[in-house]
Amino acid sequence: MAIDRETFWAQTMAEVMSRPPKPEVDELPIRSTEFSDGFGVKLTSLGDYRLFAYYSVPHGTGPFPAIYHAPGYASVVQVPPYYERRRHACLSLCARGQRLSDRPYAAAFPGLLTDRVDDPRAYPFRGIVADACRGVDFLKLRPEVDHTRIVVVGADMALFVAALRPEVRAAVVADPFFPWLGEVAPTTSAYPYEEVNDYLRAHPDRASAVRATLDLFDPSGLADRIRADVLITYPPGNGPWNEARAKQLAELIGSKASLYARTGRGYLDRRHVEEWIAAHGGDAIE
Repeated sequence: MAIDRETFWAQTMAEVMSRPPKPEVDELPIRSTEFSDGFGVKLTSLGDYRLFAYYSVPHGTGPFPAIYHAPGYASVVQVPPYYERRRHACLSLCARGQRLSDRPYAAAFPGLLTDRVDDPRAYPFRGIVADACRGVDFLKLRPEVDHTRIVVVGADMALFVAALRPEVRAAVVADPFFPWLGEVAPTTSAYPYEEVNDYLRAHPDRASAVRATLDLFDPSGLADRIRADVLITYPPGNGPWNEARAKQLAELIGSKASLYARTGRGYLDRRHVEEWIAAHGGDAIE
């Protein structure tokens, strides 16, 4: 039986919210600096799955604005950037399947994108979206965090968090692949889109079910929920994520969305994002 997007995500969010996060926050001296304290965090998410996250808090008197690095499509999650930790509470969350959150489920890369993709309720990304939202739930519990100044940074999961956690102040979104995935994948062999193409070549009989799942997981369909300021960045060229698709997403979000064409010069692109964050809820980054 088909399920509509609104019902699917309402049920998913109700299920994760029915489970207290039960955070355990332990000192992580190896990730501390002369200006910040590092911690390892464990949280409960959808299906009582326990997650790991890196967390950093500046020395001094808070509450501090927060930068939340939502999980991306990679096996390993990095510690929050050194330069952000001076003035921000910083969280980097390892979603289910990623290293340090890979028990009992260890994701394959490539492979995660199409694992059980013909069944939306069993699709691991249902849990991963819930995990990403759980990061905001954790930050809202912390007295050292200014709950009105949470900025989420990432790709697809940053979009989902902005849509499903309206308390987020701002979001920086770079190179998501879930928007229009079923439509874009046949036009490219780029990773990770090619995972979908490979799966459908192997299982052509499942094409209808796959399309239905990818439609549910298309965050562009939730764009009208977003109340945060959103910076959407895109690379030069005409790859799968490009200026046209970035503009299309911005139009769906509305007047709170802005665009940035990356130059390919890492320092300049990083400074633009840092300045945007400082102007939209964060603090200046040295």
